[in-house]
Order: sequence, then C-alpha cells, then structure tokens
Amino acid sequence: MRLRVDWRTSCSLVGTILKALAVPLLLPLALALYDAEDVAPFLVTIAVTVAVGTLLERLTDERDLGNREAFLMVSLTWLAVALVGAIPFVAAGEGALAHPINALFESMSGITTTGATAAVDFSVHSRAVLLWRQLIQWLGGLGILILATAILSQLGVAGAQLMETESQTRNVNRLTPKISNTAQLLWGLYVGLTLLLIGILYGLGLVGAAPNMTLFDAVAHAFTTISTSGFSPRPESLGAFEPIVQWVTTVFMAVGATSFVLIYLVLQGHTERLTESDEFRFYLGVLVFFSVGVVAILFSDGTYAGDVGRTIRHGVFQVVSITTTTGYASTDFNVWSSPAKHLLFICMFIGGMAGSTTCSIKALRWLIVLKGFRRDLFVASHPTAVKPVRLSGDVVDEQTIRDVYAYTLISLVVFIATTVFLVFDSSRVGFQLTEFEALGAAAATFFNIGPGFGVAGPYETYEVFPESTKVAMIILMWVGRIEIIPVLVLLTPSYWRS
Repeated sequence: MRLRVDWRTSCSLVGTILKALAVPLLLPLALALYDAEDVAPFLVTIAVTVAVGTLLERLTDERDLGNREAFLMVSLTWLAVALVGAIPFVAAGEGALAHPINALFESMSGITTTGATAAVDFSVHSRAVLLWRQLIQWLGGLGILILATAILSQLGVAGAQLMETESQTRNVNRLTPKISNTAQLLWGLYVGLTLLLIGILYGLGLVGAAPNMTLFDAVAHAFTTISTSGFSPRPESLGAFEPIVQWVTTVFMAVGATSFVLIYLVLQGHTERLTESDEFRFYLGVLVFFSVGVVAILFSDGTYAGDVGRTIRHGVFQVVSITTTTGYASTDFNVWSSPAKHLLFICMFIGGMAGSTTCSIKALRWLIVLKGFRRDLFVASHPTAVKPVRLSGDVVDEQTIRDVYAYTLISLVVFIATTVFLVFDSSRVGFQLTEFEALGAAAATFFNIGPGFGVAGPYETYEVFPESTKVAMIILMWVGRIEIIPVLVLLTPSYWRS
C-alpha cells in the first residue's frame, strides 16, 4: 500500500520556516558584533538553516496542505527549529550548553516555551548567546499562537475548537478575511505587547526604580514574559530585580496567558467580552483562589517573618508564574513549606486560556470538565432531562466535550507514566530523586512549566539529570507543546496508509 501522506509538502513547508529562522538570528549576530564577541556560532547557524531550508523547499513545487500534511508539518516544525536552535550553544563552546544533549535540551525548552534550563554558570555565556536563548522562547510563543490560529483550527484539534467556542467567533481564521491577515493581526498584537513591556521595564531602570534593569535585561525579560516562557539571563531570575519589576511582570504574565483573540476583541472596543467570557472569569478566579491560598500558608508558617508586602508579592508572583506556565522565580520556593509547594504543584496542571501562548491542560478544558461533570450529576437524578453544557451562553457540542475528556485523561496518563520513568531511570543510574521531585520534574517538562522542586527547583539546573532522562524530557517538552494529538496521530498506521 502506498503512503497517503504527501510528506514532501510537509517537509517543504518546514524548509520555508527554517529559512525564515535566519532573520531573527541577525539580532544576536548584531549584538555579538557590538560586544566584539565571537560571531561564528550565529553565522554557522544562519548558513545551516538557509541551506537545509532551501533543500527541503525543493522537495516539491506543489504545496497543497491537507489535514494529514498539516499534522506532519506542525510536528516536524518544532523538532527542526529545536535542532537548529541548539547549534549556537554547541558552536559557542561555553559551559554546560556546549554538550549536544544539553544544547538540544535548552533549545527544545526554549522553542516550546518551557523554561527548564541545563545551564550551570550564566557568566560564561556571551550576551549574544543569552539573547538567542531568550529569542527562541519569544519565537516559540508566537509560533504556536499563529499555528493554532491559521492551521490547527482547520484540523479540528481541540485547542483551536475551544478557542473558537470561547472567543464566540465562528471561525478564528475569519477575524479578518484572510488567514494571512489574521496571522499579521496576531503578530502585531504580540509585538506590540512586547514593545510595551520593554518600554516599561527600561523606563523603570531609567528613573531609578529598578537600578539594575538595563536595556538588555528589559528586552530579554519582555521576550520571555509575553511568551509565558520563563528563561532569564540572570541566575536569580526575577529575584534579581526590585519588587516593582516583579509586580509589572506579574501583570504581563497574566496578559500573555489570556486569549489573544479576546485581547483583540477588547482592543476593538468590545470590553463586555471580559465579563461575558466564562473562561476569563474562571481563569481569573483560579489565579485569585490559589494566590490567596499560598499567601495564607506563607503567613501562617511565618516564611517571611510577618513581612506582609514580601509575603503577598512572592505568593502572588509564584502562583501567576506557575499557573501561566511562565516559570519565573521571584524567590527560591524550594524552601517553602510542604503545603505551599503542593498548591504550586496543583497550579502546574491548570494553564492559561485557550488561544494564548501558555501551555498545560488550559483553564477552558478544566471548565468544560467541571461543567460536564455537574451536568452528568444532574442528569443522573433527572434521566429525562436535556441539559447541554454552555460556555458564555453558547452550547458546547458533545464531540468537543468528549475530545476534552479524552485529552485531559491522556495528559494525566502521560504525566503518570513519565513520573514512573523518571523514578526508574534515576534509580538505574544511582541518581537521588524523591517521588515529589519526580512528580514536579515530570509536570514541569511535559506541561512546559520550567522549574519543578528539589533538584529541578527554580534556582537549580536540569543538567544534573542523567542523559537518558534529559532525552526523555526533550521528547516530553515537544509532545506537550503541540498538545499530544498531532504526535499520537503520526503513530497510527491508518494515518499513513488508509
């Protein structure tokens, strides 16, 4: 039986994306020239991405993207960009990231907006290399947003279906007459928010409110805040800056995890959408609920010795950071009490809104699960009742509900299996890893959070994990970022031949 997938079309489109990757590489190249640092890592990467991209483009002249080809293209794109993104780290030959596996781990963590790092000593890396590390996260955040809008919505993947349902837009692609215009619109919104945050952060540095906030720091942190990614060129993460920087970042992390379709509609004057959106209210409710819970625990156990401002700031910051899957740290929450850390652990499974740059299961799926479960309880006692699940007044079709149930179940099963593997692999090589540390590391990588607990904590590094574990985590970050389904589809024989 012949293949039913036009893999040449998929690979050709991946080649186009790889060629385009040469453009953002010019930014760290320019910084390396300005700092009189080695430019070879970026010149080599530009040459490789253009050459490989050109070769892939030539596989076919007819590039008709069907459903099957789109699944393959989406999956291959993240792998290809991660491989290219690792080249500057290896070519620079600095620190732990010079090792190919660590470099690929860092690159995959970047492009999937995970924020888990294998870097050990930040001081050995040039500003250009650190900027590339930040930039690939910004590209990853934008990339998944446009892919979800322009491609996945045509495939019927649950994430795009949910974005259409909750945004109350019949077809996300029709926010504008053409898909290309929609992508440009979202691109403009993404860039605009990034520039706004750069201006605010750098302005705080200029007026003396954040003396150590340089232009480089402002750009670097704006890139990984709007993309809800979490990389920082500072080993202390956001703990290196004044409290006002942490509060500003908290707000923008929450914005980055808000549906960009909803943000667009609000900017168009439809402010009523904020109050009409069940998902937005649920998302804000989750942030408030867990923030209050963590702050109360920190108060009760005296973590910050009764310092009200510090307690509230760190509690709110870390809840928003973990829930939005950004993964920044304002403090080492490894030293927090067990109840506080367990609340943060629960936050890892929630995520932001559908149609945002965030990862994890996402708030909308949990809302549908809760509404569906409540409906099922009602129907159990009223067998003849017809009670549809509604979001913002609109009925959610039963197929979408089943898809949400299936996705949530698969996510939890993969998470549990990953935890078991981490414990087994660690014991196999004699690496000390507790069960809670394994749970945190599995959730942090599969749900693209970044920091976990213990050896994978906010001020620690994943470099200490066995190489086999890091390879597994690389795969997990990839699978988690493209929301499992495209990868599972590729593994079915019927996808290729029937």
